[in-house]
Amino acid sequence: MIVLFLVLFLGGIYMMGAAFNVTEFPGLVFSGGLLITSAAVGIPFLIAAVEHRGADNRG
Repeated sequence: MIVLFLVLFLGGIYMMGAAFNVTEFPGLVFSGGLLITSAAVGIPFLIAAVEHRGADNRG
């Protein structure tokens, strides 16, 4: 799973950088890269929160 999120993260960063060289819709490409990067960071936290939901975390 970590490889998938690493590929998404790096791909999103690449898209944000490539947006400056795109002739059509650079804002859309940058926004897509930002969303992909945010998802690559946020989804693992969401998965961890769902897995630990209801668990006794007091030690």
